[in-house]
Amino acid sequence: MIQFNTHLLSNGLRLIHHHDANTSMVAVNLLYDVGSSDEPPTKTGLAHLMEHLMFSGTKNVAKYDDMLQQAGGDSNAWTSFDVTNYYDVLPAHNLETALWLESERLVNLNLTEENIEVQKAVVIEEFKQRYLNQPYGNTLHLTHGQAYTVHPYRWPTIGLDIETIKTFTAEDVTTFRQRFYSVRNLVMCISGNVDFDKAVKMVEKWFGDIDGSKPSQRHLPCEPVQDAPRFMTHHSEVPSNMIFRSYHMCHRTSLLFSATDLISDILGNGMSSRFYQQLILGTDMFADIDASVLGSRDPGLFYVRARLADGVDFDKANEAISTVLKQLIDDGVTQHELDKCVNKYLSNKLFENVGYAEKAVSLCDHELMWGANGINTENDTYRKVTPQDIAAVASQLFADENCSTIYYGPSA
Repeated sequence: MIQFNTHLLSNGLRLIHHHDANTSMVAVNLLYDVGSSDEPPTKTGLAHLMEHLMFSGTKNVAKYDDMLQQAGGDSNAWTSFDVTNYYDVLPAHNLETALWLESERLVNLNLTEENIEVQKAVVIEEFKQRYLNQPYGNTLHLTHGQAYTVHPYRWPTIGLDIETIKTFTAEDVTTFRQRFYSVRNLVMCISGNVDFDKAVKMVEKWFGDIDGSKPSQRHLPCEPVQDAPRFMTHHSEVPSNMIFRSYHMCHRTSLLFSATDLISDILGNGMSSRFYQQLILGTDMFADIDASVLGSRDPGLFYVRARLADGVDFDKANEAISTVLKQLIDDGVTQHELDKCVNKYLSNKLFENVGYAEKAVSLCDHELMWGANGINTENDTYRKVTPQDIAAVASQLFADENCSTIYYGPSA
C-alpha cells in the first residue's frame, strides 16, 4: 500500500504528496492533461513542440536546466497521445527551487520567434533521426494511420510530417499553450523526503495565485467500429520482412483492460509465452514476435509485431499467427497459465513503483485516470480476471474484421 496525501488549491491545481524518509531527494512531477490528440488535424506535432519550448527559458530565467542543475537537480519530459509529463529530481532541501522554476515557466515562458524556430529545428531533427532514418521508424505512422480514420490517435506525437512543423507560428504555439497549460489542467506530485505541510505551503506560495481559468473542453471524434479487415504492403530500406497487426481494443479505464493486457502477456511476454513456444521454438518462420497494448484514455490498439526469418513467405507466417490466436479463442487458457501471467504482472508493478520518483509519475497518472488511489487498487482488477474473461475478450478482440495488417519488407 502506497501512502499519500492530497491537497486541492483554490485555483484547481491538484497536489499529491508521498513521503519517503529513505532518501535525501525529492521528485516533482507535473502532468498536464494535454497530448497530441488535442492538436488540430492541420497542426500535428504541436503538443510535442510545446514540450520542447517549456525548456527554452522564461522572462526571468534564461536557461531552465542551468538553474535546476545548480541546485543539484535534473529534469526531463515526454509527450504521449493523451498527456505531457514533466519531472524534476533534486535534493529535498532545494525543493523550492524546482517549484519556483515550474511556476515561472508556466506563467512567464519566453515564446519568442527565435526560441520557437530553434525548437522547431530540434524537433525536425528528432523526426528525421527517429522516424525517417531508422529502419521501421515510420511504423507508428503506418499502423495508426491504417487503424484510425477519424480519431486523432491516427497520428503519432511527433506529428504527421516535417512540413507541418515548419509552418507553426508564434500564434499557433501561444493559442495552444493558453488553452491547455493551466493549473486547472495540472496534476502535481511531490514525492521524497519532504513532509506534507511543507510541500503544501511551498506549492501554495508558488502556484496559489496563478489564474485557474477553466480550460477548454475536449470534443474528440469517436472512432467508428471497424467492420472489415484492412491490409497494406509497405517497402523501405529495412533488413527483414515484418508483419504488424493492430486490433482495436478498450480504453485504459475499461473493466476489460486488465484482461486485454493479460492477453498480451499470455501471447508475447517471455519464453513461456504462446508466441515464443509455438512460433519461435515450434517453427522456423520467425526471428522475433511479441504483443503489446496501448493503454490510452480513448480506445487504443492491441499490437502484434513479428520479424520473419529470411526467405519466409508473408502469407504463411501470417497464417501461423492466426492459428495461435484462434487456438486462444477456441481453447482458452488454464488457470495455471493465467496465474503465472498475473503474478508476473504484479511483480513488475511492484518493482516499477519502488522508487520515490517512479511513485510520483504513477500517482499523477492514476489521479488523472481515475483517482490517485488507483495505484493501490488497480492490481485487484488483474487478480479478479478469470479464464472465462480471457476467452470472452479474445473472441471479440481478434475478430477478423477488427484487424489491420501491414506487410513491411525491403525495397525490391
